[in-house]
Amino acid sequence: MAKTSSTKAAPTGTKPFSLFEWMLAGRYLRTRRREGFVSVIAGFSFLGIMLGVATLIVVLSVMNGFRKELLDKIVGINGHIFVAPIESPLTDYAEVAQRIAAVPGVKRAIPLVEGQAFGSSQYNGSGVLVRGIRGEDLRRIDYIANNLRQGTLENFENGEGVAIGRRLAEALSLQAGDTFTLITPRGAATPFGTAPRVKGYPVKAIFEIGMSEFDSSFVYMPLAEAQAYFNRQNDVQLIEVFLENADRVDEARAAIEAAAGRQILMTDWRQRNRTFFGALEVERNVMFLILTLIVLVAALNIISGLIMLVKDKSEDIAILRTMGATRGAIMRVFLITGASIGIVGTIAGFALGLVLALNVESIRNFISHLTNTNLFPAELYFLSRLPADVDPREVITILIMAMVLSLLATLYPSWRAAKLDPVEALRYG
Repeated sequence: MAKTSSTKAAPTGTKPFSLFEWMLAGRYLRTRRREGFVSVIAGFSFLGIMLGVATLIVVLSVMNGFRKELLDKIVGINGHIFVAPIESPLTDYAEVAQRIAAVPGVKRAIPLVEGQAFGSSQYNGSGVLVRGIRGEDLRRIDYIANNLRQGTLENFENGEGVAIGRRLAEALSLQAGDTFTLITPRGAATPFGTAPRVKGYPVKAIFEIGMSEFDSSFVYMPLAEAQAYFNRQNDVQLIEVFLENADRVDEARAAIEAAAGRQILMTDWRQRNRTFFGALEVERNVMFLILTLIVLVAALNIISGLIMLVKDKSEDIAILRTMGATRGAIMRVFLITGASIGIVGTIAGFALGLVLALNVESIRNFISHLTNTNLFPAELYFLSRLPADVDPREVITILIMAMVLSLLATLYPSWRAAKLDPVEALRYG
């Protein structure tokens, strides 16, 4: 009788991330009365990651919107490059501005006369910045022409009227058509010295840029009138150059200098606002680091929750090991358990943060109405509304960071579960 030998196949573990491992991880995520405390820790970990991700998205979106709005308004009103004369006064400003405006990449070139003065009405007074500008140039500044609240800019250059900001008009209780009085110490020269110049102008238009610093201090006056008021000898102080792209300042400087055809001194918006925008960038980076700690703390909660879960399930792990479950399978079960908390929390935080960021102004108005307080005073924050600009790249960075932290937090508890000795666990369980 022939002997038959049967070969026994060596037992193999389950395939990585098989249905069995996902099912077991899902059972460990469910709440049971006996494991209530572990579930509470997992719940707080989920909430921490969700709120951390949502807060990061909202805060960075608001800071991006704040920077974008300030940049658009500051550059949209003040220009990108400032051309000032050297050696001789800029009496040929019309020709120089025309040549600069013809440079590729230049949107417009505006000659300006600027001067400090004291503006007043019969009710109040305030310091103002008077800007003398040609009528056609003023109508081409979108932030002014498209945001008139009263009056009109038609025939602005032919009269002696002025255009003022809405906050200045409110402070002085002025309406379109009222008389606005300007006072400057640099008036006409007399045998007894320089006499202050006092002159009244009708308010031709009231504009609202949306930036409190401009709306409360800017006064636009016809160029010829400003030259006479500030004793200019038919010249201007500077030419403001507006580019098609504000970031291409360096590319345009050489072409503008060549087109000017005379000695000039050029500065740009980055030099004038370097400190301000540098401070905003530093604040934004610090806020990112601080708020990242919220996500990190939530990830640490995942570690503590999983360690307690491993301790609570030590008998189950031992039985699974004796039934043939490999260390890798045990490790993956707890890896899935912890990572699920982090990934679902991150997705929930993304959805919550996106909803809050896209409706932040409505939420601010609701809370202000509910508490009867102003949560975003324009006098302190420059802008009259709370802006938000969601940057997809930043959002993706936040999501990847939260998921990576959550995944890293599961490694040590999962490794401990895989290293558990089934004999010792059953003996002392």
